[in-house]
Amino acid sequence: MNLFYTTDIHKGLLALPEEEARHCIQVLRHKVGDIIHIVDGQGGFYKAEIVEAGKKKCIARQLESQYSFGRRPFYLHLAIAPTKNIDRLEWFLEKATEIGVDEITPILCEHSERRQLRHDRLEKVLLAAMKQSLKAFLPRLNELAPLSALLRQEASQEGRKFIAYLGEGVIGHLKDNYRAGENVCILIGPEGDFSPAEASASQEAGFLPVSLGPSRLRTETAGLAACHIVNLINE
Repeated sequence: MNLFYTTDIHKGLLALPEEEARHCIQVLRHKVGDIIHIVDGQGGFYKAEIVEAGKKKCIARQLESQYSFGRRPFYLHLAIAPTKNIDRLEWFLEKATEIGVDEITPILCEHSERRQLRHDRLEKVLLAAMKQSLKAFLPRLNELAPLSALLRQEASQEGRKFIAYLGEGVIGHLKDNYRAGENVCILIGPEGDFSPAEASASQEAGFLPVSLGPSRLRTETAGLAACHIVNLINE
């Protein structure tokens, strides 16, 4: 099954964006009368019939719909320091979306290796991964923010808070401290880990220091490990 994406939905008609329409009509050779499946990134999953088709245009009429398709009983927010190699960050975004994540915040830390991001490019990675994995919820991707700003924001949020940390004071493995059904925010640091000052500030903000296992992991691997642990516990 191929999924298409649009937020342009009005009175039972779904209009695909130009890039999606081109892929649907010119690449996959769909035509008027064909049945396609569309998601809106907010939980809407639609079965629709193509009623207009052109090189850059595709409009479909809604036949069936499901709302909150694939909604999970927990919320996972990963705050992660971007990797120096953008390919590794994109790989993380793709795989985390496939496994299941609700929100991602790139964070700036003392040891950060990358301090600029192309948000539009990363959004495309998330969109492609959502469709490939047959999901209807598009993860929220926040703008790159200093760790201090993220800590202030999360101070008012409910749910569990963890920081994956290699230093002293770790209370145990993430899997032994997180319970199914809990909303959770997890901090993943850069290759040089969080500085002692950052770790201290995070703990003061309510983040518990946990381990992801005995191995020293690359940033993107640590992020994916945390994502998988939370999803596995919730199965």
